[in-house]
Amino acid sequence: MSFLDAIKSVFSKYATFSGRARRSEFWYWALFNVLVGAVLAALAGATGGFQIDPVTGLPTYGATGILANLVSLALLIPSIAVTVRRLHDTDRSGFWWFIGLVPFVGGIVLLVFCVLEGTRGPNRFGADPKGVETTAPAAV
Repeated sequence: MSFLDAIKSVFSKYATFSGRARRSEFWYWALFNVLVGAVLAALAGATGGFQIDPVTGLPTYGATGILANLVSLALLIPSIAVTVRRLHDTDRSGFWWFIGLVPFVGGIVLLVFCVLEGTRGPNRFGADPKGVETTAPAAV
């Protein structure tokens, strides 16, 4: 799956938490999020979109800071959805996503699950996204 195919796939399944996602789809989406975040952070930094008020110590947001926050919110649901589908590909429940909320260890566990190869052939969450069917070896 190419970078653009992965991005199109995730956006077409914006809030779909069922099914399975290949590693390439998940990691290309992660790369897309990093690139979008870097561009928005650079834009917000260059235009003063996010500053700390020196008197109150509270953050203040300009137009580009608000835009960056809105884009981040818009990408949150598909990010969770593709992670859940990736967990399904490794034959794990989507509820494993919540382990990522545990400081330090949870993120590492979730990372390991997302790096692992998916189960070959169909599993309880659907058909193999690679389209590979496993068959029993032929009798000799």
